[in-house]
This record gives sequence, C-alpha cells and structure tokens, in this order.
Amino acid sequence: MRRRHFQAIGPVCPVCRQAQQGNHQLVISRVIRETDGDLLEGILQCPDSNCLREFPILDGIPIIVGPVRQYVSDNVLPALTRDDLSAEMESLLGDCAGPGSSYDTRRQQLSAYTWDHYADCDPNEALSEPAPGAIVRTLREALKTAEPIWPGPMIDLGCSVGRTSFELSEHCDELVLGVDLNFSMLQIASQVLRAGRVCYPRRRVGIVYDRHEFPYHSSRPQNIDFWACDLMALPLAQTRFSLAVALNVLDCVPGPVEFLHASCELLQPGGKLVLTTPFDWSPSATSVEAWLGGHSQRGAERGSSEAFLRTLFATDNPNRISDMQIVAEQSSVPWHVRLHERASMSYQMQLVVAEKQGVPVQ
Repeated sequence: MRRRHFQAIGPVCPVCRQAQQGNHQLVISRVIRETDGDLLEGILQCPDSNCLREFPILDGIPIIVGPVRQYVSDNVLPALTRDDLSAEMESLLGDCAGPGSSYDTRRQQLSAYTWDHYADCDPNEALSEPAPGAIVRTLREALKTAEPIWPGPMIDLGCSVGRTSFELSEHCDELVLGVDLNFSMLQIASQVLRAGRVCYPRRRVGIVYDRHEFPYHSSRPQNIDFWACDLMALPLAQTRFSLAVALNVLDCVPGPVEFLHASCELLQPGGKLVLTTPFDWSPSATSVEAWLGGHSQRGAERGSSEAFLRTLFATDNPNRISDMQIVAEQSSVPWHVRLHERASMSYQMQLVVAEKQGVPVQ
C-alpha cells in the first residue's frame, strides 16, 4: 500500500460506515515491512474506541473489507501460496488437488483473466487466436469517447489483475486506485506493479498448465495502487474521482442498481463513469430480482437489459442515478475469454459513458 494513495484517498472503516456510525478514517497502526513509502506488510486500524477493527496489509495489498475475518479465512490459500515453487512442483500440486478443487478454480481464473489483460505483451501469445487484450482495447476506445477527462484521481472498480489500472495511469498523470475483492487477482496486479513481471499459470487443457512469465513495466508505477475492497461497501467517503471505470462488473455484483449509485457518488462534478457489461446474468452472483432486465418479457422494457440500464439514467425517472447523464454508448463491443487452447467464450459488451452534472474541477 502506497502511503501517497493512503493519505490522498483516506480510506474509512467499512464496519463503522455500514453500521452508520460515522466515517472514521483508518490509521496505520503497525508497519512491518516498508520500502520507499510502499507498505508491503502492516496493519490498518479504525481509531474509534467502540470499533478498533484491524485490517491487514499483505503483499502490499490492504484488505479493507467489513467481514475481514471471513475474507481472510476464505482467502487463506492465495494468501499463503508460495511464489518460489518450480513449474514442475506447481504442476504436481495441481494434479494432486485435482479438477474442481479450490486450487484448480483459482488457476482457471488467473489463466483466463491474465491472458486477456497481458498476453498481448507476451511474445509467445501476441499472434494467438482469439487475439488477447480485448479489455485493454475497449478501455482505450472508451477513454477517447470519454474526453475530456478532468484532473483528479481515478478508480478502477473490479480491476482484476490490474492491466486496466496501468492503462489509466498511461492515459493521465493522476493517482489511480484499482480495487477488487479477488485476492488472487490482486496478487498478480501487485506483482506486476512491484516486480515488473507477469507470471501466471496458462491453461493448456484440463488441469494441464504452463507457466508464462515475461516483463511488463509501467511508466508511472508510483501513481498506481491496488486495494482489496468490496465494491458494494467501498471504504471511501470523501475522495472525489475524475473517472470511475467499471469493466464487466455490473453483472457480477449482488446489487447492480446499488452499485451504480455508489459508483456515481464517488465522482466529482464533471467526472465520468465508463461502464461495460455483457449482461451475462447469473443467479450465483446476482439474485434474479436484482437483474437489470434479462428475466421478464412482460416488464416495461420487455426483458431488455440495455433499455433497463438507460432508464436508470433517464431524466424523467424519479429513481434515476442522481445527477448523471449518458453521453456516449456503443452496443456491440467484442470481448473474448480464453478457457484453454481449444475453447474460448465470446461476448458482445454494452459500453456506456455517463457524466456527473456540475461544474468540473479544473
């Protein structure tokens, strides 16, 4: 955790905030390992005497979630995974754990997402089909559409393994905060940030993986940080961002409408929200009642997720996302997810750029 980001953003206690007991700004209570203003291991704490919750900093990633004990319990495997094992030993452990294990699930996720985020920088993958880097190409196109982007920090909501956060840093010389709840993916992002290398298990077939490792360097690493946060309960109270990016997150949260409201509250006047989604609804992530369309042909939008999303920003909707207006939209942005060397999933994403009304801070 970079002190610069911590001081500029000022995270608050998610427990007190959820309980509506105030926005108590966290303090650094213990520094265990630090290098040049970058806390690699330490403890954050709520200063309120009635709370005093502690939040660990691990591998440079602050874990600022309300149910922190449950989160750590659920993420013991990635938190304690060694990075000094040989590729052969990792392969053997994967064989022993077997398909369907938490180890196998973790590797499948890292293979799919890291491939799309970084494989266009891997000389062994750049010419593969489907072409990697769709998420980066989408972001670059969206940033052109979102111009002008006013000065101020930026937040990457659901940053996954971090490439989009690095791209934001390349676009503007501003602080960039990447947040996600998946600790394994944040470890990849943190490794790229702090070691300048991408290292991940690329799935060949079944439980057969090949280790892929190559360099990746950001021109502004000092501007980037990654935090483990719940997107539905962000520990952010006072910071106002010039840009919020949420790529393929909307259909992965329990409450899409609540997520949109919370995302837009983060923005300063004139700030923009860049949103993409394939509307790939699943009851395992979002209850059917919370879907934005996609579940009833008899509703006002006749089941159309795109139409439902537009109504949330419509000026004649009394329950609209306050002070937000859609300024650009694309309906069929391609995105491919590689599953293994013989299988991939293809999506058509909806791209929306919305702007917060008001006089921009310049």
